[in-house]
Amino acid sequence: MSKDKKIAIITILLYFVYMFGAAVPLKLLGFNTATMSTLSKVIYSTIMEIILIIIMIFINIKDLKINWNDFKKNKKQYFDKYFVYWFKMLGLMVVANVAVTLITGDKSSVNEESIRAMMKLSKFYIVFSAVVYAPIVEELVFRKSIKTLIKNKWAFILTSGLAFGLIHCLGSTQLIEYLYVIPYAIPGCVFAYILYDSDNIFNTMSMHLWHNTIMVILELIVIGLGIVWKKRFFVLSR
Repeated sequence: MSKDKKIAIITILLYFVYMFGAAVPLKLLGFNTATMSTLSKVIYSTIMEIILIIIMIFINIKDLKINWNDFKKNKKQYFDKYFVYWFKMLGLMVVANVAVTLITGDKSSVNEESIRAMMKLSKFYIVFSAVVYAPIVEELVFRKSIKTLIKNKWAFILTSGLAFGLIHCLGSTQLIEYLYVIPYAIPGCVFAYILYDSDNIFNTMSMHLWHNTIMVILELIVIGLGIVWKKRFFVLSR
């Protein structure tokens, strides 16, 4: 197995170890996560996510340096080309969310519900997690690593998109809620296509960051104005 594939597998494994085992260190130290204060949980989660970002950047540093140098030289060209893809992605997401909403009614995805709940408790954590953590970590896992492991263009794009969609629906208690895989898979597939086309992870990171920043701002405005959205047309990919 090549070194690149080993790095890709380690990157993916690290993501899932954190996802399903983030609370393990606390339990080993004797902390009861059920009784911890919100502030303590936010501080702990932020620190853990920063550590994961640093580790993933470190093990992928060689390719990241090459991609960054290319991105700096060609960022305007990339932006002009791929920003259009983002607008098209939004249009597809609107259509998908309208279709899913017609079937599920007012039911939102588990990911969206958890984001809304956490945003009311800690806006800082959601902003950090969505705007910093997700664009870096999720792109290294669901785009760069999967692309390294799957060489066929369309197999990579579909696998990346579906995996990205599924991960945002884990925890759903009803089968119908997994319809939200579709709107989440759309940005996953679009970001995967951008990576395959440009072979530069910073293009997908920047598009992911841009998308999540816009969605977070909209969520903050909605919460600030006390508006309740009955229908979801976009999704925050975190």
